[in-house]
Amino acid sequence: MTLPTFTLRQMVEAGVHFGHHARRWNPQMAPYIYGKKDNIHIIDLQKTYPMLYNALNAVRDVAANGGKVLFVATKRQAQDIVKESAGRCGQFYVNYRWLGGMLTNWKTVYKSISRLNKLNEMEANNAYEGYTKKEVMNLKKEREKLAVTLDGIKDMGGQPDMLFVIDTPKEALAIKEAKKLGIPVVGIVDTNANPNEVEFPVPGNDDAIRAIQFYCDLVSDAVLDGVQAEMEAKGLEVSDAETVETEEKAAPKKRASRKKAESAE
Repeated sequence: MTLPTFTLRQMVEAGVHFGHHARRWNPQMAPYIYGKKDNIHIIDLQKTYPMLYNALNAVRDVAANGGKVLFVATKRQAQDIVKESAGRCGQFYVNYRWLGGMLTNWKTVYKSISRLNKLNEMEANNAYEGYTKKEVMNLKKEREKLAVTLDGIKDMGGQPDMLFVIDTPKEALAIKEAKKLGIPVVGIVDTNANPNEVEFPVPGNDDAIRAIQFYCDLVSDAVLDGVQAEMEAKGLEVSDAETVETEEKAAPKKRASRKKAESAE
């Protein structure tokens, strides 16, 4: 695999160049605005192109080093796309609501994840014996509520190594927490955003479904390319990942048996 490629034509077809109404602009975006049409700002794709490529390289490098990428987009039109794209490349997502402290107070979040896992296990095994109907109903409601916000990160196992954010003003809290922890952020910045708030800003439309799909597909492909590079560095293909995990699990047993043999001598 190679880093995903894209063209200016594809960006135009996805509507990446359409910004917000001119009255909603952020002056910090002035260097990336080509002009106006019908009072709508038009983003300069000649500026976006290299910035997007640079962001994809950063995502690839994180994945190639075994890092975790967290997709963040809670606006309605992006929720399903982000979930699907993160799942396709084996990464993580937040697509409903960003809980305060999701990064900076991970211990508390982890407790909620543990609770969700316990409730999922009860649901899977129908282990509601001894509970009243009302208690069962409340447990199921609790599970559904936790699942909506935590399903995408329940297997993350700790803080991510990078955030990919659609609509940086809307996800300001997530970006603030990432900045506090030194976690780099790739952010799609529309004409109403401040590009200086993220390490890897990508000027572009953050509202159109086709544009959101375009970004997510590229980021997902960049992650997969990074994972492929990591596997190749180990002399393996991505399809052999399960074999690697099996060998790693078996390795401690072999060392243990060797110690037993030495003590027996």
